[in-house]
Amino acid sequence: MPAPYRRRPAGRALASLLVAAAALTACGGAEQASGGGGEGITITAAEFPWSAAALTTALITEVTAQHPELGVAEIETTALGPAPAWAGAQRGDVDLLTEVALPNQQELADQAAATVQIVHQTYGDAEQGWFVPTYATQPGQPLAGLTSVTQLNDYAAALGGKLVDADPSFITTEQNAKRLQGYGLDLEQVTSSEAAQLAELRRAYERQEPILVYLYHPHWVFGEFEMTQLEEPTPNTPDCLTTGDGACAMPSYSASVAASNRVRDEAPAFYAMLQRFELPLADIEPLLKRIDVDNEDAEDVAKDWLSANPDAVAQWLAS
Repeated sequence: MPAPYRRRPAGRALASLLVAAAALTACGGAEQASGGGGEGITITAAEFPWSAAALTTALITEVTAQHPELGVAEIETTALGPAPAWAGAQRGDVDLLTEVALPNQQELADQAAATVQIVHQTYGDAEQGWFVPTYATQPGQPLAGLTSVTQLNDYAAALGGKLVDADPSFITTEQNAKRLQGYGLDLEQVTSSEAAQLAELRRAYERQEPILVYLYHPHWVFGEFEMTQLEEPTPNTPDCLTTGDGACAMPSYSASVAASNRVRDEAPAFYAMLQRFELPLADIEPLLKRIDVDNEDAEDVAKDWLSANPDAVAQWLAS
């Protein structure tokens, strides 16, 4: 993997990060620093190609810049999809991963367990699945009567015969392919960058057309559009989307922070902060809307949240 780069603020660099991750590039160009050359170690952070990762990284970076006693002089951030990020962590090239989606990334985390550990859960009980615009399910509309994934073959023509999925680097893309097969659905899985996926959703929404998309919480889209998640007749089980038949719900997931053994050993105060780092799920989606819809910098949004939530910061820093 090429040497880590320093990136521009995440809000301005988001589009390029998404494109880079969609192409499964190992890294891109841009800059972000946490304090710029004070005492302490330099940490290499992998940032996944979704906005909650940019927000989480910005929060941790800002807290680190304001508190040099945490023992981190700089955070260098590399845009990576989950698979190359965890491969880098396994090699020792990556020290920090935020927004680690579990159980989606559990297998990758297990492979890197000798060098990187899951430190703490940032939030939990985040739902994911297949969604349609609520307007399209109303009486007289093309998806009227659609409530469950098991009905999708009956609505395939109205949906253009496709599921509009997200980034090919997402583990959920593999899971959705298995779910389509497991349910016996005559739908094409169309993948692209998440930015392209959401642009297609926006076009459909503006035209009041039907569309089927994979989405997950937390996401700005739920503050912008009224969406209905399709019901799943079979709950998720641990092996359904791996060795099972795939005909089951996607699991609710949690997001965690992972850090290398090097960080634990060389920056114990920073590592201890990560052990207490949590974000309320209800707070995140409005912040993501500011980043992705209102085009504010992730760093500015993070600073605003930190200023408005000193008690949370004090809890992270408590010794």
